[in-house]
Amino acid sequence: MRITFARRRILAVSSVGLLAVGLAACSPEEEDQSAAPADGDEAPDQGSALDVEAYTQIVENGPVADDADVEANEWASGVREAGVLHVGGTETSELFSQLDTADNIARGFDAGLSQLLANYILGEANTELSQVNVDTREEVLVNNTVDVVFATYSITPERADRIDFAGPYYEIQSAILVSQDTDDINGVDDLGGRTVATQAASTGVTVLQDHAPDDVEILELPDHAQALSAVQQGRADAYVIDESLLLNAVVDNDDVKIVGEPFGPGDLYGIGLNQDGDALEFVNDWLQQVYDDGTWEELWQVTIGDRTGLEEAPEPPAIGETGLD
Repeated sequence: MRITFARRRILAVSSVGLLAVGLAACSPEEEDQSAAPADGDEAPDQGSALDVEAYTQIVENGPVADDADVEANEWASGVREAGVLHVGGTETSELFSQLDTADNIARGFDAGLSQLLANYILGEANTELSQVNVDTREEVLVNNTVDVVFATYSITPERADRIDFAGPYYEIQSAILVSQDTDDINGVDDLGGRTVATQAASTGVTVLQDHAPDDVEILELPDHAQALSAVQQGRADAYVIDESLLLNAVVDNDDVKIVGEPFGPGDLYGIGLNQDGDALEFVNDWLQQVYDDGTWEELWQVTIGDRTGLEEAPEPPAIGETGLD
C-alpha cells in the first residue's frame, strides 16, 4: 500500500479564504483540541517535526474493509469505482492538514484520517484534496464536488440541516497561551485583572465572559496572528481561543506556551458527508474500527502529541453523540 496524493483542486483561492481554512477557530462558531501540560510541568518541546515514517506506517497499516461491505454501500462503491477519495480539507493547518510541497502530500490528524478512510475503501490511501474554507464546506458536499470533508469541522445545527456529520471524531475546549517567561498565570482564575487577547467575534470572547473573573480586560483583535503577536510583544498577558489553534502556535513559536487545563464548553468535530446517500453508517463503522484498534490514538500521538509535548491522548468522543438532540 502507498500514500498517494492526486492533483489538487483549489476551491477557495483568495488569501482570505486560505487564512480562514488554516485558522477556522477564528470563526464565530468554531474550532479545535487536547489537554495542555499540568501546572509546573516542563514546557513542551517546541517546533517538533512530524515523524513522516511513523505517520506513513500508521496509514498503511490501517484497516481495510471487506469487499462485501464496500459493495453493499452505494457511497463506498462509488469511491472504489473512482479509485480515489475526493476530500475537502486544508493544506495550511500545521497539526491537522499541512501540505508538504516536497512530495505533494498533506499530513496531519485530519489528513491522516482521510487517508485511513481511503485505505479502508480502496486498499491504498489514494486521496485528492480540494481546498475548502468555512464558507464552502457545505457547498462542496451538497454539490457532490467532494466525497467527504475533514477540516476541523465543528458540528452545528445550521450545518446539520444541510449535510450529515459522521463522528464526532474530536472534541476540544478553550485554552490559555502566555509567553514562555510568564509564571504567574496557571489557569483561568489567574486571568483576573489581566489583559487577555482573543479573536473578535470568536468563541473566545464568550468563553472569557462566561468563565474568566469579572475584572478580566478582553482585547478583541481581528485574527490569530495579531492575538499571538500581542502576547509576544507584551501588549496582552495571555491569549484565549480554541486549543487546537494554540497548539499550532506552540509548534511554530518557541517563545510561547500553553498553561493550565482546557476550559469552557466542548466543541465537537465531525466528518462532513452529503445527506442524500448512505455514507453515514459506513463512515461511522470505519471510525469505530480505528477507535477500537488503537489507530486513532496512534495517529493523534504522531501528529499532535509528539509535536506538542503531550504524552496522553484524549478520549475520543462517542460516535453518534453530536450534541444536536
